[in-house]
Amino acid sequence: MQSSTNRPTRRTLLKAAGATALTVPAAAALASPAAAATTPAPVGAAEETSYDVIVIGAGFAGITAARELRAKGKRVLVLEARDRIGGRTWTGSFAGHLVERGGTWVESTQPHLGAELTRYSLALEEDLPIDRVMLPTPTGPKAFTPEDGFGRIGTIMDRMFDGSRQYFEKPFEPLYRADLLQSLDKLSLRDRLTQLALTPEEELLINGQTAIYSGGASTDGGFTMFAHWWALAGHTNDGWGETQKYRIAKGTGALLNAMIADAKPKIMLNSTVASVADTGSKVHVTLKSGAAFSAPKAVIAVPVNVWPTIKFTPTLPPALTTAGSQGIAVKRAVKLWIHAKKGAGRFYGQGVEGTSTPIPMLLPFKETSQGMLYVAFSTDPTLDPNSIPQVKAAVKKLGVDLDILGLYTHDWGKDPYALGGWAFRKPKQLTTLYPDVTQPKGRLAFASGDIANGWSGYIDGAIESGLRAAQQTVAAI
Repeated sequence: MQSSTNRPTRRTLLKAAGATALTVPAAAALASPAAAATTPAPVGAAEETSYDVIVIGAGFAGITAARELRAKGKRVLVLEARDRIGGRTWTGSFAGHLVERGGTWVESTQPHLGAELTRYSLALEEDLPIDRVMLPTPTGPKAFTPEDGFGRIGTIMDRMFDGSRQYFEKPFEPLYRADLLQSLDKLSLRDRLTQLALTPEEELLINGQTAIYSGGASTDGGFTMFAHWWALAGHTNDGWGETQKYRIAKGTGALLNAMIADAKPKIMLNSTVASVADTGSKVHVTLKSGAAFSAPKAVIAVPVNVWPTIKFTPTLPPALTTAGSQGIAVKRAVKLWIHAKKGAGRFYGQGVEGTSTPIPMLLPFKETSQGMLYVAFSTDPTLDPNSIPQVKAAVKKLGVDLDILGLYTHDWGKDPYALGGWAFRKPKQLTTLYPDVTQPKGRLAFASGDIANGWSGYIDGAIESGLRAAQQTVAAI
């Protein structure tokens, strides 16, 4: 992850991908915990038939779909299992600063996200510049200038994605050159690195990134997933960096709140869906509490990894069933905010694949009155992200000793309403699951950043999928 100004930032991740506010302002009172956590209407109550569409999930995909449906005059009920909106996005406060516990990075040239920023007059804020990068070498971590360190990584990436202009000629139509993708989609990132015949030094510079994007092992992530992102960013290292350089100044929750204030859908929090039944004439949604709701149509806007936790009647089509069982979002995904005393400065740290570096990626975020805030990621199941001694030891393996004041973390893999972090397709998933996973089934439409045609794993992809699901729903009503 590097930028055109030679400094990395993270998308989804990392590219888990935006975040939402901990509280919802009065303008969006229906989305606030106090207003929405009411007892759902029981089966047979009048409210059960008072909606045109039920949207399951209040992340960016679900809220986008709800807004578009409301704009078409539809009565919309949004059911959200959590006690907050945002899904895998989550704006919070740590060490006196606004931070994102979920996805973070956006870019105004991402078409759907850019349109929303313009629509709601939201400004972007640039990441903190760094003064050095700590990269692994055969003799251990070494400090490089940003120009040198990221230049070395960029050279490898240029080689890795050579040919992407042909096989991803139209990045927002990922299967446009399906004939060229059939063989490439079988490759894992590990397969592609092996094809490059990298030197030991080059291998160390890149496999930390390919491993963490894949969820811990480069063998798990599909080569075409990373190549797709590269293509969407203009097929260049500078373009890739530009998409991971900025964040919404007021937090990603500001965008969600603006959408909700615009549409004013009915949102019910603390409403975990147990089953969805499409009878052919109506969709019946039952919560784990036993409460039930019905509407002519429904939008399923929860992460793909969560689909198997819902009982669908009839069962989902093969592509959707396979996607749910395999999962698309990486299942080991921890995001850590680290508050440390002054001293280490504005450094970027990158480790190598494997458990030798439990935190393979770390970058500076903001200076505080006491020191510095850093954001880091881990896919190591043995790391306790809330243990200061363990995190300190993990960071030291990157070549830097931090005096840690506090931690603020979230394990997205263990989150029951996410069951994974950032989206990263596995080998063969693009050519075997698409376009089926983007298509409606009966009275159900599906929305998730996991199944975007474009920026899958980014907020832009979640918005894209919400727009598509709303269009599919309106067309069928």
